Amino acid sequence: MAIISEMQEEKPSLLPFNASLDPSNPLGFLEKVLDFIGKESDFLLKDAAEKEIATAVTAAKKRLREAKKEQKESLKPLEKKLKEESSQPMEVEKPKKESLKPTEPMEVEEKPKEEEGPIVPNKGNGLDFETYSWTQNLQEVTVTIPVPSGTKPRSVTCEIKKNRLKVGIKGQEPIIDGEFFNAVKPDDCFWNIEDQKLISVLLTKQDQMEWWKCCVKGEPEIDTQKVEPESSKLSDLDPETRSTVEKMMFDQRQKQMGLPTSDEMEKKDMMKKFMSQHPEMDFSNAKF
Repeated sequence: MAIISEMQEEKPSLLPFNASLDPSNPLGFLEKVLDFIGKESDFLLKDAAEKEIATAVTAAKKRLREAKKEQKESLKPLEKKLKEESSQPMEVEKPKKESLKPTEPMEVEEKPKEEEGPIVPNKGNGLDFETYSWTQNLQEVTVTIPVPSGTKPRSVTCEIKKNRLKVGIKGQEPIIDGEFFNAVKPDDCFWNIEDQKLISVLLTKQDQMEWWKCCVKGEPEIDTQKVEPESSKLSDLDPETRSTVEKMMFDQRQKQMGLPTSDEMEKKDMMKKFMSQHPEMDFSNAKF
């Protein structure tokens, strides 16, 4: 604009100038402007023409910077206001009184919950998992953990405490790390590597008259009423232990059939005997 105004001072007549600006090629537009000035005036023949053009360009750049600065300053109050509004807690519209009135409850169809109960034990009276399995008899629990073929004993870490087991490969996350279902005898427990691909851990129970529901607390539990002891091993037990095991097996079968256990049968027999010894007493309203 400064260049065109300079031209107007030397040549008062107004001449039409037609050119379109391509934003990707502003210099082309500027060349057309200079060609037009050269044709219609002697401005470019002046010795100071280049200096004046440079001054005009400098002035235009200055005006552009000032305009951008003013625009930025004008936006600051808006940015400040937006920032303050975003930092303030949002006001929640209070419900109208009508909306606070009790409404009829919605009928939601509830799906029947699947009953989660004890799991049927495996053939070894324990459970099989992806990373390990365990089996048991009344005296011992055996834990079997598959590991990469060629695993050496020195690569295994195994800590057996009275109430806790931690087993795994050195430098890796433990495969088992948890609290026993019941206490064990650490001095009578041991582990070994079988065929360089299985870690076998033998745990001796402290209470050898009880079936474990799980090896490590927190894992799924088995139904101990469905435990099947190996009858062939009963002969290896001492008379007292054998009698206890046989009693447990009998009680489990009775419970499965919905019949009274040996203790319940014994109490019933005692009550019948007492009633026969005291015929003078009326037991018609007694609840047993």
